[in-house]
Amino acid sequence: MYSYTEFDEAFVRERVRQFRAQVERRIDGSLTEEEFRPLRLMNGLYLQLHAYMLRVAIPYGTLNSAQMRQLAYIAERWDKGYGHFTTRQNIQFNWPKLPDVPDMLDALADVGMHAIQTSGNTIRNVTADHFAGAAADEIEDPRPVAELLRQWSTDHPEFQFLPRKFKIAVTGSPNDRAVTRAHDIGLRMVRNDAGEPGFEVLVGGGLGRTPMIGKVIRAFLPKADLLPYVEAIVGVYNTLGRRDNKYKARIKITVHENGIDEITRLVEARFAELRPAFSGVDQQILTGIEAQFAPPAFRASGLTPATDLGAGFRSWVDTNVTPHRRPDHAIVTISLKAHGATPGDATSDQMRVMADLAQRLAYDELRISHEQNVILPHVPRDALPELYTALRAAGLATANVGLVSDIIACPGMDYCALATARSIPIAQEIATHFDALGLEHEIGLLKIKISGCINACGHHHVGHIGILGLDRAGVETYQITLGGDGTETAAIGERTGPGFSADEIVPAIERIVRAYLDLRQSSEETFLQAFRRVGMAPFKTALYGDGMTEAQADAA
Repeated sequence: MYSYTEFDEAFVRERVRQFRAQVERRIDGSLTEEEFRPLRLMNGLYLQLHAYMLRVAIPYGTLNSAQMRQLAYIAERWDKGYGHFTTRQNIQFNWPKLPDVPDMLDALADVGMHAIQTSGNTIRNVTADHFAGAAADEIEDPRPVAELLRQWSTDHPEFQFLPRKFKIAVTGSPNDRAVTRAHDIGLRMVRNDAGEPGFEVLVGGGLGRTPMIGKVIRAFLPKADLLPYVEAIVGVYNTLGRRDNKYKARIKITVHENGIDEITRLVEARFAELRPAFSGVDQQILTGIEAQFAPPAFRASGLTPATDLGAGFRSWVDTNVTPHRRPDHAIVTISLKAHGATPGDATSDQMRVMADLAQRLAYDELRISHEQNVILPHVPRDALPELYTALRAAGLATANVGLVSDIIACPGMDYCALATARSIPIAQEIATHFDALGLEHEIGLLKIKISGCINACGHHHVGHIGILGLDRAGVETYQITLGGDGTETAAIGERTGPGFSADEIVPAIERIVRAYLDLRQSSEETFLQAFRRVGMAPFKTALYGDGMTEAQADAA
């Protein structure tokens, strides 16, 4: 994984020094909150409902054990003993005191971490496939490219005040685990007819109040052209993007209003101007970066030995263990979704356990997924029983990855100043309800995603079942969408009809699930496959009965 250079170290320390002085000026009154706001946002510090929140960047989701232990220390020393892993592969600390934030940033710098560009109208943390470098279906590890993009975008003088925030996701696999089609720029590694690796480039994806799937602007872009092409896209957006209305300022609106053909023409023209200026320097830098992402020195491993750990271990292997590109290794997903827990939260003790296990059993590498779980990407198969036993002792062996309780949920009204409804309690109730019914494994793959407001931080639009919390005349109401998909076959979910109160939403989800179980053709047919086969009608009937007409449901 990438290690800081002397330049990186000096750059981050200088940013911390500057921010420390800014915090001191805010505390002594030299800066008003209005003056301080853009300064704190440049350093990942938000003001939430009850306290400040510090969002720490975990570029492309990659951590080592020392970094995870430092996050545990920060949570314990300056917060309330836990951190919240997010859908952008970051971690948030929800209770820091303003005078402590510079010390937190210095502690992050001690292990090669920072909070730069985790907020504001700039290029945010570049995300990647959480199985990168390990997946059996991967063409190439996309993280060196993600690191190149991170270095290029950090403090880029032209792109610090974009019309709106800007998000890039990259995957090296044909099976998209990075939700690339819902990003401002999505990069999917593909091969051309000659077998050479390059990227399919998508632009104009995004969720929020106007959800859109990204459009292909280049079907194949050689790797060597990636950086100037991305700069051309962001430059065109920076020129055309609207600044008169923040709700229409994202690149998806720019693409929609101008048309993909015109955007393509402008980007290609700008790319032609930029390409000679790069002169291959970016490729020299990329070569140096790639050397830092060499695979670990894998040890030979036997297959998982017979154990007496029982059905719990077998269930955990079935759901939480994914094939590795080496048959004698495995990818392990550690669920942060124990039934009734807050999705994405990990205590300091749990972070230390994961760090210790990564160092001892998994080549000292961890990943954070956009699904708010933690990944050990390289685990020898004969270490799985020992790993499972240690995770179980720490409350981290819930066998539910990809199942109904593996829910993505934003912080909602428990923390967020923008939220209009609660997300966390709804996620907890759904998880415990289906666990009590004993249906999770019978249901199989089913991705539920919950957002507490229209900004869609919980990615509800691309959930197989999406739940959006809204305020209706002072009452929390939850709308349901079905058929969303964040993979290579991405789709925006369809709204079912009228929303449900907080007391009604869990029974409504159960009606949907039971309708699916009744109509699926076999236990192998997933919820999404069944929905695409039969459409919305049987699910509307399950939710609302036969009394509501299609027109009434659509108008509600």
